[in-house]
Amino acid sequence: MRRLLFLNGIKAFEAAARTGSFAAAGSELNVSAAAVSRMVHLLEERLGVALFERKANRLVTTSAGRAYQSGLTPIFDALASLTAQVTAPASVRVLTIGVGPTFAMKWLIPRLADFRKEEPDIDVRITTGGAAVPFGEDWSCGIKLGGGEWPGLIAEPLFAADLLPVCAPRLANQLKRPSDLKGPTLLRVAHSPDDWPLWLEAAGAARITARGPEFEFYGQALQAAIDGLGIAMGIRPYIDDDVAAGRLIAPFALSVPKGMRWYLVYRGFSTAQRDFTAFRRWIIRAAAEPALRRKSQRHAG
Repeated sequence: MRRLLFLNGIKAFEAAARTGSFAAAGSELNVSAAAVSRMVHLLEERLGVALFERKANRLVTTSAGRAYQSGLTPIFDALASLTAQVTAPASVRVLTIGVGPTFAMKWLIPRLADFRKEEPDIDVRITTGGAAVPFGEDWSCGIKLGGGEWPGLIAEPLFAADLLPVCAPRLANQLKRPSDLKGPTLLRVAHSPDDWPLWLEAAGAARITARGPEFEFYGQALQAAIDGLGIAMGIRPYIDDDVAAGRLIAPFALSVPKGMRWYLVYRGFSTAQRDFTAFRRWIIRAAAEPALRRKSQRHAG
């Protein structure tokens, strides 16, 4: 038989450890801070283990408390998700995906019609994601660029984030070698200042400095490149569709790894949810298509 010790105390502890205070936990659980403190104290007595070091104006979890909370939070998240599934109307199937604006516009949204053909009953909702946004409690999954380490989440690689310059077709004729980049305007992305230096160094043109207009997102810089404002540092898979359609040209063959990858990130219990499983199967297959196409093109050449 399961040995469940004082569930109210466990809930109070998890909320206090996650929020960092008895007051915040009380607000979340709709009880007073004193009630949370009392329930946590009773839990510690029953466990025979100290979970908090009580210091002036702040709570510090002990090593046992940190270990306990790291295991409890995913359990409560899973319980909330399961409850939402059970209580939702049978006809409602919602998949919420946290994703950055450029990835959504340049890759995911143009392919969602294909997913809808396979799974017409799933209501896909796109919400703000990106590297700087924490994983949302209501997310079914997220798509993030990084090193693959997000505590408490599973990360499955989707794409390599390769860099290569792209521009409008009319500008491409002026670019025969990397040193030709001295004249044209090099468009920059504010949160990725190392992209141009990384590629230019690999191309043997490290003396060139990007000084063109700066944009907040990759999508803005790529649209500016399509409109002929200058040359953007493209990142895969953002540029795949525009290059395939001829809206952008990659004037140089050199492609340089950014040092990160794109990942599908999700909680472990999500694999038991059929809607997420269907999306995971689809996106892994869709992510492999451009790489397979480029590989077949190289062999044909």
